Amino acid sequence: MTDNLVLACPHCHGMNRVPQARLGEGPTCGHCRLPLFSGKPMTLGVDDFRIHADRSELPLLVDFWAPWCGPCQMMAPHFERAAAMLEPQVRLAKVDTQAQPTLGQRYNIRSIPTLVLFHAGREIARQSGAMDASNIVRWTRQQLGA
Repeated sequence: MTDNLVLACPHCHGMNRVPQARLGEGPTCGHCRLPLFSGKPMTLGVDDFRIHADRSELPLLVDFWAPWCGPCQMMAPHFERAAAMLEPQVRLAKVDTQAQPTLGQRYNIRSIPTLVLFHAGREIARQSGAMDASNIVRWTRQQLGA
């Protein structure tokens, strides 16, 4: 791994090069000037998903969910708390499988909520079922060997 990471902005999806040592210093996007990290999950659609999953060098944890799903609704605040604990080492995102059925189909999502961890353009782990924030963080770090 180099000293710099290439990161996609959660706002404009522009690519940024950030020194690893400065990830925790509140870096901003060189394009839109908004913070690269907010401690909250971002929402992804078909058009911007690949930018974050394939081109960004930061691991991406995605919550595949749907608005009608009770366990998804119960897990949502825990996923948001996990974002505050995992950033800036991991980017967290949500994909509404009802609004974005193409992504649910592409990644063969059969039950929700399902967490999928991507790194370097490939899926490295998957977990179905609701979890609380501490278990989301523990599972993610375990999958990344951290």
